[in-house]
Amino acid sequence: MSNLQRNPGDFSTDGDLEYEKLAQQHSAYEEQLKKISDSAYLNSEDLLEEVRLKKLKLRVKDQMELLRRRSNGNAPH
Repeated sequence: MSNLQRNPGDFSTDGDLEYEKLAQQHSAYEEQLKKISDSAYLNSEDLLEEVRLKKLKLRVKDQMELLRRRSNGNAPH
């Protein structure tokens, strides 16, 4: 389970909408990964899709973290 939840006061910028879209995408990737992992048999396409989804999910998580840092004034220079 993801720990990407945020507190209501975390954002005060237009980044809210972008963050919410990213959070929804992250959840969608998580659901797709769960479906693959629940499968009794994984073929090579399933394994490739699993790797692809994990990379996409990580990229979205990184983007969410960047938005959170920017909103808190901690953006990398």
